Amino acid sequence: MNTAIQKELSQSGVLLIKLNRPEVLNAMNKDLIIGLLETFNEIKDDKKVRVIVIVGNGRGFCAGADLADGGWDMKAGTSPGEGAYQTMDQAFNPLVRAITTINKPVITAINGIAAGGGVGLALSGDLVVAAKSAKFKLVFGPQLGIISDVGSSWFVPNLIGRARANGMGLLGDDVSATQAKDWGLIWDYFEDAELLEKSLELAERLANGPVEGLKAVTKAHDNALSVSLSNQLDYERDTQRIFLDRAEYKEGVKAFIEKRKPDFRNLKEE
Repeated sequence: MNTAIQKELSQSGVLLIKLNRPEVLNAMNKDLIIGLLETFNEIKDDKKVRVIVIVGNGRGFCAGADLADGGWDMKAGTSPGEGAYQTMDQAFNPLVRAITTINKPVITAINGIAAGGGVGLALSGDLVVAAKSAKFKLVFGPQLGIISDVGSSWFVPNLIGRARANGMGLLGDDVSATQAKDWGLIWDYFEDAELLEKSLELAERLANGPVEGLKAVTKAHDNALSVSLSNQLDYERDTQRIFLDRAEYKEGVKAFIEKRKPDFRNLKEE
């Protein structure tokens, strides 16, 4: 049984995932990464799961990769670089892709420190919120002489710009939750004792919405970061062609005309 993560599904369809290695600030070893990856692969077609919330147990969200005891099976003589290539190719990178491409909104709730690869995991959520005491720290360069990974070399500059990303990456200083919000690294922060409650409230809001359409919003934003305006207009056209023929859109229009809240939970595709 994989104890590195804990899962709890509410009746409303919110899947709460807790990283469960608090004794090492939820550092990412094989069990934790594979547990997350398998979970996301299992729930992608599960209609009972509408929104996912990821939080850390204990006093930190994630301290990055477990450099002391990762648990990865490597052949004798495998160099650190080759070992990292294999684990990134087979586990870490597929996990980031699984989180960002699943057709359901993902909220990451950052309690305490998110360091190294933990920053990438934190920022892979569609909606990133944090405890007031949370801190973000890119330690790759100043501590290890390597580049940021687990997606953080993409998320950070795209969210806060090159100058601030370089400051984080070159100096490795803590970035507080208040600073992260001011910079646009996260959506919001809450008092520490309220983080999980507030995160679940946001998840409930999303779970009552047209979840695949909501996820499509963030996918459109991600696409826009790498294409021209002209190409993005084509992307909008092609995406709307699909989603305007879905039951969610029809229910939304009908509810607007009837002056009521739409019911996106009990839809049947025509």
